[in-house]
Amino acid sequence: MTSSPITVPSPSKLAIVVAGGPAPGINSVIGAATIRASLSGVEVVGIQEGFQWLMAGDDSHAAPLTIEQTSRIHFRGGSCLGISRANPTKKPEHMQNVLRTLDRLGVGMLMTIGGDDTCFTAHKLAQAAGGRLRVAHVPKTIDNDLDLPHDVWTFGYQTARALGVDIVQNLMVDAKTTGRWYFVVAMGRKAGHLALGIGKAAGATLTLVSEEFRGRKVRLATIVDTLAGAIVKRLAAGRTDGVAVLAEGLAEVVPPEDLAEFATAERDEHGNLRLDEINFGDICKTRVRQRLAEMGIKATMVAKNIGYEVRCADPIPFDMEYTRDLGYCGAEYLVDGGTNALVSIQQGRFKPVPFDDIMDAKTGRMRIRMVDVDSDRYRIAYAYMLRLKRGDFDDAAALAKLAEAAHTTPEGFRALLGHLVEDGATDVPSIAPPRA
Repeated sequence: MTSSPITVPSPSKLAIVVAGGPAPGINSVIGAATIRASLSGVEVVGIQEGFQWLMAGDDSHAAPLTIEQTSRIHFRGGSCLGISRANPTKKPEHMQNVLRTLDRLGVGMLMTIGGDDTCFTAHKLAQAAGGRLRVAHVPKTIDNDLDLPHDVWTFGYQTARALGVDIVQNLMVDAKTTGRWYFVVAMGRKAGHLALGIGKAAGATLTLVSEEFRGRKVRLATIVDTLAGAIVKRLAAGRTDGVAVLAEGLAEVVPPEDLAEFATAERDEHGNLRLDEINFGDICKTRVRQRLAEMGIKATMVAKNIGYEVRCADPIPFDMEYTRDLGYCGAEYLVDGGTNALVSIQQGRFKPVPFDDIMDAKTGRMRIRMVDVDSDRYRIAYAYMLRLKRGDFDDAAALAKLAEAAHTTPEGFRALLGHLVEDGATDVPSIAPPRA
């Protein structure tokens, strides 16, 4: 399916709206889009603080953007237009207010910059406009979870990963120096791309993402035992330190009753549980400590979140170049008459992805791209992780060492943690690490 341009009265003004959470490269998109549109004689207006003022019918929070203002903003993180999670799709009157306010501003083209929720809003605005407004969406999220081919990144992800790796690298040195464990929780509401990308690149001891459970609910006790098992395996190898990277989305696959004490956590404007208000790392630390105490093991653990530190960072060169390309292509697409599509660059070429092509017919929302746990990329990551695997229970000598570290017998250790590799449990077949 291709995206067909809609004939509208030659629009002379482009509005840019940034919504959702911050990600490195936003300013670069804004700058490149402004330059490209301005060179075509199109006025550009920046809408401040997402959709919240447009929803209220307030047009006073819009300001002209020029080449002179934006030609050097691509070096910096954050958003020169601000940002918000205000969601106009929740009420029909808010949608109409947005359209009427844009019309009053003389806007005929709209570029939205955001993640899956903002993409959904862009799609609904395009539908509600009935051809009066050309709409294109630039995919922004450090979660890397919009429904694009697996080697096409959402902007901001690579910068967030690079900074996350620096943090984990330092924690790994601290862990070895002090003989402690770190449980590092990385952002990723549904998908574990950021956690896996950080953990794999840094060589963390292990990384846990919700995708490895293949859509099943998983008891908190299973996650706790996976971490406890890794600590025991490390002890059996003579080490008391390690770093586990956890995707924050694990909290969403744990049954509510396991997190009952956190049932009052707030939700954002799109109905998503505010995972930053559930300190999943601290929960795991407390429960793992209790589990290890049952085995007579005392370990020092520290919980650390990675998220807000990386969202407004200056983009690395990859994201700087990538986002300038996206902004340029998005503006050019709209100026040339395109509409109703997500802006992507695939194999070095601009490719508009029609909104209808990335909608989930079951949910009515944009599809989420999850980590492919059947890919070699994940299998290699798993092969390098130090965690209990089926082979540990099949090898009598290995099992004996694990049992000794846990102050029990081989039979007792199998009874304690053997469920992690039983049929139906997660155990990705190991592959041989590549030779140096």
